[in-house]
Amino acid sequence: MSAAPDRLGRPMRNLRLSVTDRCNLRCNYCMPEEDYTWLPKSNVLTFEETLRLVDVFVEAGVDKVRITGGEPLLRRELPKLIEMLASRRLSDLAMTTNGVLLKKHAAELRDAGLRRLTISLDSLDPQTFSLLTRRDSLSQVLSGIEAAEGAGFTGTKIDTVVIAGVNEHELPRLIKYAQSVKAEVRFIEYMDVGGATRWRMARVVSRARILELIGEHFGEVSAIPRSDSAPAERFTLPDGTTFGVISSVTQPFCASCDRARLTADGMWFTCLYAERGTDLRRMLRSGASDDELRQALRQGWGNRTDRGAEVRAGVADRGVLAAAASMRDNPHLEMHTRGG
Repeated sequence: MSAAPDRLGRPMRNLRLSVTDRCNLRCNYCMPEEDYTWLPKSNVLTFEETLRLVDVFVEAGVDKVRITGGEPLLRRELPKLIEMLASRRLSDLAMTTNGVLLKKHAAELRDAGLRRLTISLDSLDPQTFSLLTRRDSLSQVLSGIEAAEGAGFTGTKIDTVVIAGVNEHELPRLIKYAQSVKAEVRFIEYMDVGGATRWRMARVVSRARILELIGEHFGEVSAIPRSDSAPAERFTLPDGTTFGVISSVTQPFCASCDRARLTADGMWFTCLYAERGTDLRRMLRSGASDDELRQALRQGWGNRTDRGAEVRAGVADRGVLAAAASMRDNPHLEMHTRGG
């Protein structure tokens, strides 16, 4: 039986499934610190434990699963997990990746049953890419995107976090690049979620400014009517090219959020901004039945009132969500731990 809608009438339909908290980049907006406290390997869910929890989430109403990290391609034997997930009753099975390792794995991911990819790409300029990620990996990412197209992936999304004074001038070039690889770019406002320890409002390029910059280059930008609860608003250009904008900072979309998040060690969060989660790993390993797990989901979702981005938008002196020291003490506050 599906879980009842939460207290704001929102169903649970999407699961962000993190398979690792590790990453091979150090992006300024996500992992800008030098040192991190990693989840103990003994706490990371096995594939069997992951599948059992996914099955419970599916019974509670989830029909879309997105594999995240950290960088999910760092998880050993990931295609085996994807193959098992692909046999579940899902309307969509997707993955978000930074693309560094994608060239090597694109074909086997597709063969395993992965349906869609979202690939992070914040700059096409090698110097800017290195500035943002602190790694010289742009060529690997571009090769990974080409490999994804060659492997037969369609509906690919390219995610770009737009930061003032860094990469906003690249928006037209990124639109054209995405078009060339049969993908759609989505521009994301720089968010003050856990991990963004250097965030400040002055560095946010707003939805309005993004549309203005694109319109100045391409001409009239037209909104595409929304038909789902996806985080991106979609727009079209005069030549028919489409792109998206995710405006979590200036125009939060909490009212339609149907996403749950499960960390690699089994902590369930009902909001990206949530300070606390539910430890499903502890329940699993202490012998909880499927009925008890289902009841935990129904109760947790039924009591959900989260609207983290809206609350943050109302903070007068808005700074970082959590300081680096507090996240070292509680790594579950990190965005790379709970999945984006």
